[in-house]
Amino acid sequence: MAEICPRCGLPTEICVCNVLERETETKIRVFTRKAKFQKYVTVVEGISPDEIERTAKSLKRILACGGTYKDNYIELQGEHKERTKKALLSIGYKETNIDVA
Repeated sequence: MAEICPRCGLPTEICVCNVLERETETKIRVFTRKAKFQKYVTVVEGISPDEIERTAKSLKRILACGGTYKDNYIELQGEHKERTKKALLSIGYKETNIDVA
C-alpha cells in the first residue's frame, strides 16, 4: 500500500505539498554583500526552513558555485544575482515573489 502524506492526505506519488509551498506569498530576497577578503557573496533569504537544503543544493548545482545554508538563508560564492533569479524560476518559485536588490 502507498504511503500517505501527513500534510495533504494524498499518496506520496501525487503529493502537491512542495509545489504549494513554493507558490505561497513569501518574499524571497536576493542580494550581494562583501565577505572575507573583499570577495562577493550572493545571499538568498525568505525560503522556508524545510525547503532550504534542497534549494541550496539545486542553486549550487545550477550556478556551478560553492555555498552553504544556515540561519534561514543561503550563501553562494560569487556575484550571481540575476542568474540566481533565473535559477529560482527554473526550480519552481514565482517571479512575483523574488526580489533582486
